[in-house]
Formats: sequence, structure tokens, C-alpha cells
Amino acid sequence: MTDSGAHPFERPDDRTPSERQAEESSLGELIGEVSRDFSTLMRQEVALAKAELTQSAKRAGKGAGLFGGAGIAGHMTLLFLSIALWWGLGYLMGNAWSAVIVAVIWAIIAAILAMTGKKEMDEIKGMPKTEETLKKIPDAVKRNEENR
Repeated sequence: MTDSGAHPFERPDDRTPSERQAEESSLGELIGEVSRDFSTLMRQEVALAKAELTQSAKRAGKGAGLFGGAGIAGHMTLLFLSIALWWGLGYLMGNAWSAVIVAVIWAIIAAILAMTGKKEMDEIKGMPKTEETLKKIPDAVKRNEENR
């Protein structure tokens, strides 16, 4: 036999450093370490969430600005198409009547959009499940107070 310093009946130490530390540490030290690691993890997750939200908010702001610009461009397009229609009809029947026709067309479109929008708004239910559960909270509190 070789003289390696180990007892012949002992197995070599196959444990990882973490396993050895766990065996040598008290339960309080292990809980403290887990608590510190968990706190660090939570701080890192919050920092990551903040960074992602900041980036998303910047992109959303840029997108909203672009949609706003597109809305203005669309408005100008409709305005000039309406003027062109008014001008074109003016050659056939005079400017006064062509302006009235274009205005009536836009009034019909506005009425249709308003009725459709009202129908959509009337179909909004709000938060029925949340309202239902919130109504139950006072009852739950009263029951707990009665048990005292």
C-alpha cells in the first residue's frame, strides 16, 4: 500500500466546496446566505425590469409620435382630396353646390363613425369580475370582525 495519508477504509472526498461549506455551516448562517442571495436576485430583477420598461417606454413614445404624424398626414390627405372633389364638382354644377355635396358626404361619414363608436362604447362592460370580487371584500371583513 502507498502512504497517501488517507485511511484505507475512507472514501476520497467527492463533495463540492458548496457541499462542504453547507456541512460546516450552521442553519442560521445558511438561511442568512440564502436570504442575501435572494435579496440580491430580487434587486437585479427589479433593475432589469426598470431597464426593460424604460426601453419599452421610449419605443412606445417614438411609435406614438409616428402614429400622430401619420394621423396629421392622413388628415391633410383627406382635406386636399376633399378640396379636389369640391373643385372638380364645381366645374359641373358651380362651387357653392359642390361644397355642399362634399360637406354632406363628410357629414354622412361622421354620422356613421359616431354611431359605430357609440355602439362600441355601449358594449364596454368595464371590469365585471373585479367589481364582483370587490363587493365581497366588505362581507369578508365583517365575518372576521364577528368572529372576534
